[in-house]
Amino acid sequence: NQMPGWGRLISVASTAGLKGYAKVAPYAAAKHGVIGLTRSLALEIAKRPVTVNAICPGFLDTPMTDHSVEVIAEKTGKTLEEARAVLAGLNPQGRLIAPSEVTAMALFLCGPGSEGINGQALTIAGGEL
Repeated sequence: NQMPGWGRLISVASTAGLKGYAKVAPYAAAKHGVIGLTRSLALEIAKRPVTVNAICPGFLDTPMTDHSVEVIAEKTGKTLEEARAVLAGLNPQGRLIAPSEVTAMALFLCGPGSEGINGQALTIAGGEL
């Protein structure tokens, strides 16, 4: 039973929005902006049955990361496998994040028990931050 006006706004940011990474300053700046907007909007509507949060994954196992792997390999002379290992190595668990982990977090934020989670930047990065 959801209250009238109930809602969830979930943005997808990145660990780059929490700490930054070299050579992707515009991307990191945009993700910092997403997190700032999330936190401010959460405070503005806190009295309503709406929450506003950001999910901040580390490197995901997606085509976007495949492209990053190709760029790293091209610029460093590493093999694709070595370049992928560099990105996976940024995660203390030594792996890329599965997109399904981001989906699971979004579903949790929409479900019961998440009412008090508001204005947060929730990291999915194996302990990176």
